[in-house]
Amino acid sequence: MKVEVKKIDATKRELKFEVPKERVAKKLEEVYGELGKVATIKGFRPGKAPRHVIQEHHGKLAEEEMIKKIIPEVYQEALEKEALDPIDMPEIEDVHLKDGIVSFTATLDIKPEVKIKDYKKIKVVKKTSAVTDEEINKTFEFLKKGQGQGKEIAIDDNFARGLGYPSLEDFKTSLKRQMEIDKDRQNRLDVENQIVEYLLKNATLAVPESAVKRQLEHLVEEGKHRLEHQGAKKEDIDKKEEELRKNLKSVAERDIKMYFILGKIAELENITVDTNENLFYKVLAFLLKEADWQEESKIIH
Repeated sequence: MKVEVKKIDATKRELKFEVPKERVAKKLEEVYGELGKVATIKGFRPGKAPRHVIQEHHGKLAEEEMIKKIIPEVYQEALEKEALDPIDMPEIEDVHLKDGIVSFTATLDIKPEVKIKDYKKIKVVKKTSAVTDEEINKTFEFLKKGQGQGKEIAIDDNFARGLGYPSLEDFKTSLKRQMEIDKDRQNRLDVENQIVEYLLKNATLAVPESAVKRQLEHLVEEGKHRLEHQGAKKEDIDKKEEELRKNLKSVAERDIKMYFILGKIAELENITVDTNENLFYKVLAFLLKEADWQEESKIIH
């Protein structure tokens, strides 16, 4: 079998195939054998029609079946021989059967080479989750002004009781606790973002355009569903599609970069995932364990 590999760019490859007559004839023989068992031809019982009769009645179908079977076989062999690691199904074009030879072209994107170093001691700064009196007072000011509606409300024991608390002090304690929980959740997300930003800045890889395109389509569909859920009309959603696509392009690129970076770290660290596990969070958990943790209060500016 003849295969020519052409490098289109860092991640795209074009493979031109020529499958020799002998192999094509052998595969065609297999197909005729299968067809002969099931083909219905007038004057013959199933499985009893001679080869030349089957060929006469189902020759075109046999050739199509042979091509359908031979293309994935030789494609898989070429991937192994050329040590190519595709990220998706190939685009198959220019399929021909001429003089007993099958030829076709397969275009595919391969997994990019990812270079990432020093990922085990990423410096992360954990902000404090403590809530100050000033922050509590700001929240009270907001409540006093009718939650931003411009009318003054008395924040006292009566107000607290109306919300289900015995006194203003109890409400204040509960509010502080809730604000600390919210702050802590936000700070955890901030730490994760610090890891992500470090990896994006310190990894080098070529991003496969087909993967970005697929992720972009996924994000655009999600955005459209969100607008639909918010009650937007179909024509308004359609008008916003181009804007969504433009705004989400960089997000899609970032997602794909992170997918391959985390995949590379998983490979280097032998991190595997079960069907119900998420690779992103498993690798992120590993990186957070290995990180160089610092508290904001202890950093001298």
